[in-house]
Amino acid sequence: MTLDAVVVGAGSNGLSAAITLARAGLKVQLLEAHDRVGGGLSSIGSGGFIFDQGSAIHPLGYASPAWQEWPLHAFGLDWVHSPAPFVHLWWDGQARTLPQKLDNAVQQLGVDGPAWRALFGPLVHGQAALLEDTLRPLLRVPRHPFLLARFGLAALPPADLSARIFRTSQARALWAGLAAHVNLPMHTPGAGAAGLMLGTAAHAGGWPFPRGGAQSLADALAEYFRFLGGEIRTGVRVKSRADLPPARAVLVDSSPAVARQLLQRSTPAYDAWLDHFRYGLGVLKVDYALSGPVPWLDPAATQAATLHIGGSLEEIRAAELGAARGELSAQPFILAAQHTLFDSSRAPAGGHTLWAYTHAPADVSPAYAQTIDAALERLAPGFRQLVVHRRVSTSRDIQAFSPVFGGGDVNGGRFDLPGLLARPVPTPTPYRTPDPQVYLCSSSTPPGGGVHGMCGYHAAQAALHDLFGLG
Repeated sequence: MTLDAVVVGAGSNGLSAAITLARAGLKVQLLEAHDRVGGGLSSIGSGGFIFDQGSAIHPLGYASPAWQEWPLHAFGLDWVHSPAPFVHLWWDGQARTLPQKLDNAVQQLGVDGPAWRALFGPLVHGQAALLEDTLRPLLRVPRHPFLLARFGLAALPPADLSARIFRTSQARALWAGLAAHVNLPMHTPGAGAAGLMLGTAAHAGGWPFPRGGAQSLADALAEYFRFLGGEIRTGVRVKSRADLPPARAVLVDSSPAVARQLLQRSTPAYDAWLDHFRYGLGVLKVDYALSGPVPWLDPAATQAATLHIGGSLEEIRAAELGAARGELSAQPFILAAQHTLFDSSRAPAGGHTLWAYTHAPADVSPAYAQTIDAALERLAPGFRQLVVHRRVSTSRDIQAFSPVFGGGDVNGGRFDLPGLLARPVPTPTPYRTPDPQVYLCSSSTPPGGGVHGMCGYHAAQAALHDLFGLG
């Protein structure tokens, strides 16, 4: 078969790039080094328990403009919504949910309700328009300039500075939990952008996850691609251009360094930008198999699949700053997901799972997982007795799983302002490389990390325009 395009890497962006090309009528082959598709969107099973290898909750995947268009439900995708988008936990065991309905959140926040509405209200009501401008390269003329300007004014200041619009420690903590999803210190300019995006998604559509594991979403994308006539080959490692079949276009869902290995031509300027591409903090991740649900001190903690564990704004800020300095906090900010409260298919009868990670230096030791254990035991006495087994993944493990996660950075590159504008190069179409046949389509391109497939979608659109005269 003569190929129009070959896609290297079957993560969410590689799958989306392949589908976009196949929808245009091209003959496309997708190559994946692992024995299954998904990359950071894959799941693994052990003893009847299902754990997500990477991302676990997918608010931007649910809102993705590309995936909204595609009939993924016909290929097995079923979104699960918990009653609230997330729960925030303080170190005294207190838990507070964020209601999905904006009006309910405003009412719950009392004196800070008006400020919360002023921050999120316009973005929630204009989410579709906002995503048109934020889930693509920023160095372009915006389609909705006034809405994007409103977003930018709130996103550019450091997240801990933005928190000053709130008067109560509760509202500041809720905001800190959102902003801390970015693996950078909270004082970093632009780090609040992800908090705004996630908070908007929380109120606009919630924070759902795929029933049966993240793999279910990857498999739905793969089956749709096959339905369109695409071919997937797993267990294929690509180290050079010689490992690829002949094709007019090559799209790479991997790190800029891997893409460079596949170029037949480059330029000093492009090489210099790749040399200076930077990653954020890594992570230490723990997957717990449990014999029962987590016994949280505060029953409110059972009302959401997603948990932000970290206390006050000041405590979260200190923990994240310490991680950036190479220090390991005794009270780290922990992102956790308890899927099985709402999706029993992920565990055997009576069993439960807990997915948890914290930001950490690239050289973090597996022993740091004991700090996560202790934090969970503190907030849920008896937790340790429920642990059937656990699986620890360090930053090194995560980079070894996929080179796009350099240093364990699950966002595929820093999410500060330079990392957003020059990802990996400061051009309106950063998916292009000096080799006219090769395009980079991973999370190291705009709009960056998160499960939404838009990096792959936009890279494929560029290839369709440049090489095939389509789009």
